[in-house]
Amino acid sequence: MGDVGARAENPRPKSTSLFLQIVEHLDGTISRPIVPISPPSSDPSNPQSQTLSKDLPLNPIHGTSLRLYCPIHPPSHKLPIIIFFHGGGFVVFNASTVFYHEECEQMAAELPAIVVSLDYRLAPEHRLPAAYDDAVEALSWVWDQAKGGGDPWITNHGDFSRCYLMGSSSGGNMAYHAGIRAMDLDLHPMLAGIILNQPYLGGEKRTSSEIASEEDQILPLRSNETMWRLALPKGADRDHEFCNVIKAVAGRRIQLPRCLILGFDGDPLIDRQREFASVLKEGGVNVVARVGGEGFHAAELFVPAKAAVLIGEIRQFISNGFDADADAA
Repeated sequence: MGDVGARAENPRPKSTSLFLQIVEHLDGTISRPIVPISPPSSDPSNPQSQTLSKDLPLNPIHGTSLRLYCPIHPPSHKLPIIIFFHGGGFVVFNASTVFYHEECEQMAAELPAIVVSLDYRLAPEHRLPAAYDDAVEALSWVWDQAKGGGDPWITNHGDFSRCYLMGSSSGGNMAYHAGIRAMDLDLHPMLAGIILNQPYLGGEKRTSSEIASEEDQILPLRSNETMWRLALPKGADRDHEFCNVIKAVAGRRIQLPRCLILGFDGDPLIDRQREFASVLKEGGVNVVARVGGEGFHAAELFVPAKAAVLIGEIRQFISNGFDADADAA
């Protein structure tokens, strides 16, 4: 997303966000920025790879697919299964985008885990709730594998009692909504938890952190609002329940499995993420909030130290190593 690696040492005065490279055309279509992609890693003899990956179709009619990741040398015990939703404001990127591919490789190798990364439909060609529908379909696919006769990577090495939804940014928004839907379906018994990494939330009234983000290097205010306009149902504003989740659920009882919420002070969405964690707790959800500290939106994609911290947070969460009452500031 631009030259973000220099952010901590030499911030630029103007944003270099890839999201600002989205071009809207008069006919309602858009042009997306060109971002490197990675093919699946299918060569077990490659000394530089610790994982194998492959692509499988999910819904040919919708053009959706899954990229599966498995450690090259999986341990003898069963591994947790992480169903992953990439970020990009619902508008850009996919499962093969280089930085999300590498993130999933790292999770599979270092947690270790079986990772199922969803290549879902993007807006504005497919506005919300299309991405939520695809997320639930991915969860259903994993559930079908548990019934036998499925893909050998997941059936031989996956622990279906430790299945987690995980998403980053807009993917975090998807993980929340897919989790809510799963609770009303037969899918909920398999969910051990939900990992919401810097979830993408919004609202018509700007928060202090959003107001301060006009020249943010990753998620400047104008691109943030553009992506919501492209992603939400036509005619909807940012107080729609898909965007302003906090307004939609405040004061209500919320049925969700255990949730990990992660965020940094330098993220334009930090104010909403803090409030979101509080609202979920008040709604009765067992929430582990690690919201605060130095960092920026999507920092783990570009700063190795942040990626290592994220892996550690996930590892502790899926091993029940966190005390939900011992949250970060």
